[in-house]
Amino acid sequence: MKLYRDEHGIPHLRAGSVLDLAWLQGRVTATDRGRQITVERLRSEGRLASVAGVSELGWDRFARRVRLDDTARRSFAELDVSTRQWLETYADGVRAGGIEWHPWSSLGVFQVQHILFGTFGNKLWRAHVERTLGADALGWFAIEGPGGSGSNAWTVPGEIAGDPHRLLELPGVYQQIRLACPAFDVAGLTFPGVPGVQHFGHAGSVAWAITNAMADYQDLYIEELRPAGTGLQARGANGWEPVVTHQETILVRDEEPVVVDVIETARGPVIDGNLSLRTPARSASDLGFDALLPLLHASTVDDVADALSRWVEPVNSVLTADSTGRALQLTVGRVPQRDDRNRLVPVPAWEPRYAWKPEWAPMFRAPVTSAVNANDRRPDTAPYGVDFAPPARARRIRELLALGVPHESIHMDTALPADSADAGHRMARQAAVARAVCDLPALRPLFAPSGHDPLFAPWTDPRARVGIALDGVLAGLGVDPAVPDPLPDTPWGDRHLLYPLQLPGLDAVVPQIRLGGSAGCVLNTSSVPGVSDLCWRGPVARYVWDLTDRRRSRWIVPFGASDDPSSPHFLDQLPLWASGELVPLVTDWELLTEEPVIVFSEKLPGLGELTMIPLDPAAHAPIVHAWVIRERNRFWGMGQHTVQDVEEIYGFVDGLDSHHAYLLSLDDGPIGVFQTYEPSQDPVGECYDVRPGDFGLHLLLDAEGRELPHLTSAVFPALLRHLFADPSRRRIIAEPDIRNERMIARLQREGFDLGPEIDLGHKRARLTFLDRDRFEAGS
Repeated sequence: MKLYRDEHGIPHLRAGSVLDLAWLQGRVTATDRGRQITVERLRSEGRLASVAGVSELGWDRFARRVRLDDTARRSFAELDVSTRQWLETYADGVRAGGIEWHPWSSLGVFQVQHILFGTFGNKLWRAHVERTLGADALGWFAIEGPGGSGSNAWTVPGEIAGDPHRLLELPGVYQQIRLACPAFDVAGLTFPGVPGVQHFGHAGSVAWAITNAMADYQDLYIEELRPAGTGLQARGANGWEPVVTHQETILVRDEEPVVVDVIETARGPVIDGNLSLRTPARSASDLGFDALLPLLHASTVDDVADALSRWVEPVNSVLTADSTGRALQLTVGRVPQRDDRNRLVPVPAWEPRYAWKPEWAPMFRAPVTSAVNANDRRPDTAPYGVDFAPPARARRIRELLALGVPHESIHMDTALPADSADAGHRMARQAAVARAVCDLPALRPLFAPSGHDPLFAPWTDPRARVGIALDGVLAGLGVDPAVPDPLPDTPWGDRHLLYPLQLPGLDAVVPQIRLGGSAGCVLNTSSVPGVSDLCWRGPVARYVWDLTDRRRSRWIVPFGASDDPSSPHFLDQLPLWASGELVPLVTDWELLTEEPVIVFSEKLPGLGELTMIPLDPAAHAPIVHAWVIRERNRFWGMGQHTVQDVEEIYGFVDGLDSHHAYLLSLDDGPIGVFQTYEPSQDPVGECYDVRPGDFGLHLLLDAEGRELPHLTSAVFPALLRHLFADPSRRRIIAEPDIRNERMIARLQREGFDLGPEIDLGHKRARLTFLDRDRFEAGS
């Protein structure tokens, strides 16, 4: 396994197998984004308030009610065996970096990014509008709402480019990464905590990019509930039905615990009052993760399309092109077929007409030569949604492409430059109009309390909704309210400042970045007129994938590769992002800097930091040779070997999936070799009955010349803790030479039970066993 980085700290990973690569991606993610993925895992489990305090209680309550963690666990259990193994190995890598992680945690953090990305918030808003202003007013707000995006993607022969738009979060929502093994070599953007490359990738011969298809795939049902014995019943289409109920306790830092009722009907979990949420993922226990491994293996547009046929949610528009010149336009995901009113507002659960039909809506797939996607209504998206972005962005991109404008200039296109006083005046007027409209008597009913959970305020706040849909509201009311004069004529960028949402507890100092743009332009750096000119939504990445020569591809994210404010790569891409520059996608391994992969580290009191890295057969052979030829290490069985022999032996081990060798160091000084193996794939497995969960080890320690008292007594337990950190390992096996009385005695002191004497051909050995239960009891 090899880790390389470019000048911006972007990780480029190489491994001998898909699973080794998954482990390495998990390990590097723990290093680069450990704070971030810990927070996202706690969010997915509804436990963030336990460390972040009462400010996160609203989210934790929602996460418990909507059953994020349970959906992750259920979906993990239903995955293909190969996908489960891949996620398990990724989790091993994350844990090797000292971060708590479960194999299903990746599914949980993926939901955190997308559960509020869908359409149910818009339905809460429409119901409020219909209730307060009447059904005729719904059309005034018919535009993508606060949960929408401003994403763009386009393809022309030989290239795909674009820029996804989301909340601007620090650290960034996307992690740049390159993943290479004999089966594939893919560079792209991934959600930290999720293995592979999901939305934007370049695999050499094929590339892909997504935008939000603006599909409606989440339904809200009005539930009628009644007591039944010790539980509840819900009124369904066929009468009263049982309801699953229980209570969960949310721990809150510095506050009393909070008990939340968890209720789930046949439609789905009850998330707010008497409203249940039905989603494809929860209803089918499928988050679409079986698409991710085939996507990494894709080499043609058809491979990409076939892989993404397993996608579930969110529903995406996909552009994919390959080196043969072919390109496809796809819509991927699952959209239920049901009554049209389901797409607008919450509907009665007991009415049969609102039930989902058994089959999902068929998805779109068609060849294209060139195409532009900008969350707009098109033949490939219109059948699936209600609210779309206005067509202006897509139209403008097509105009610029026709003029031959470079992709970077298209990304930054706007009629509202940051240094323009005229733009500042226009946006000040728009904000003043929005505030004036909100004060009109005709809209006063809209400001009645919605009764919904405050967590949904971004979707139900009338001022934000009016500001976003101002033109539609003005047309609906038939007014053009007067605004005060004079209005500010300061440059737009003086007020339109970058305002990222920071990770709880981060509180990093971010330079003041003046931005141009607004919601209506390609440079969709959004703010909410009448509410705030600050920008907290915008392009969370930009990319240009070149299919004719991947070396000409380029990309950028708003902040950097690391989530550590002390790292030089915490904010190093920010100035480039703000000015519209992209950094090259470096594909030549020789132009990258190799870093050691720290498989495990632990502070040993009084000795220093113990670290473990994969043993490099060529680089480390001289060090290992100097150890194995010493008389004290004769039981290692390599006393007569040359340096070349040692290199060849460990080169062979390096090519095995079942055996691994590592170099141990203490404060950067090498002290030994640690090897692990699967007994079922080793000659020792022929000498005893191998159980599931058995795992073997070999250890050579040699710190000659260094004053390190009680080294073995400190190192051995640390290594055992590392091995047992993997919950699949139930028993550790060691088989020292029968003459190696010191090692046998050491193993007994560590809790190993002596087994039979066995003949391995090259040595007589004593089998020894350490059960997990005994180790944990002794710890």
